[in-house]
Amino acid sequence: MTEVTRSGGCQCGAVRFRIRGELGRPSICHCRMCQKQFGSFFSALVTAPDGNLEWTRGEPTYFQSSVNIERGFCKNCGTPLTYRHPGGVEIAIGAFDERDDLAPQIQVNHASRLPWVETIFQQPVHQNPDFYAQQERIISFQHPDHDTDIWPSEGLKI
Repeated sequence: MTEVTRSGGCQCGAVRFRIRGELGRPSICHCRMCQKQFGSFFSALVTAPDGNLEWTRGEPTYFQSSVNIERGFCKNCGTPLTYRHPGGVEIAIGAFDERDDLAPQIQVNHASRLPWVETIFQQPVHQNPDFYAQQERIISFQHPDHDTDIWPSEGLKI
């Protein structure tokens, strides 16, 4: 049996990671600290196996958000990456290169959720073809969803 290896990183590519072994249970957290860290309605996190998280390019910068919690992010682009607590470290699901199989299995701090979060996916879907054609013309400086030997690539300044 082969060991599972996953990779990921921040938006600009300054911080990259590799995790060997099975991940813990994916979750979303509705607490106010997670809302602020992610600048969103909730955080989506999965626990990394003890001792199997390796930073392959750079490392997160940490903000101590409470007595025993540190939240890691990329100091260059601001991407939220980790939630470090006495029980271990959790990684932002959105930071993984491959995340299709990391659907949250539990919600925590449910009482703190925004009242309308239950209905956001019932809203109409924007389907204007002109809008999507304009999006295709955007030149992205985002790191690709795979490891690279050098980033940013030659000639690209971030």
